[in-house]
Amino acid sequence: MKDCIFCKIVAGEAPAEVVYEDERVLAFKDINPLAPVHILIVPRLHLATLNDLQPEHKDLVSHIFKVAIELAHKFKIDKGYRVVTNCGADGGQIIFHLHFHLLGGKVFDHNLV
Repeated sequence: MKDCIFCKIVAGEAPAEVVYEDERVLAFKDINPLAPVHILIVPRLHLATLNDLQPEHKDLVSHIFKVAIELAHKFKIDKGYRVVTNCGADGGQIIFHLHFHLLGGKVFDHNLV
């Protein structure tokens, strides 16, 4: 999508501090981090929300979580971290390109809100 900032980042048309990339995903540091480590993992394929996933995307979703684990090791947060996605405006989604937040580097409590 031409107006999607994440599509622009994936295409190399907008800047980002990329920490991982392969043929299916791109991962980069969040510009407004909520934790010492805050990385966004974005599929190269534009899917607006979690609700847009179809059965044919199961390998992509599995791959995203494998990348999250790899990045947790790389950034030394594998003792404890969160992987979060927001779905829809009511779920707090701001950018409508499916993405997952990898958050770590601090101790989280059990509260999500």
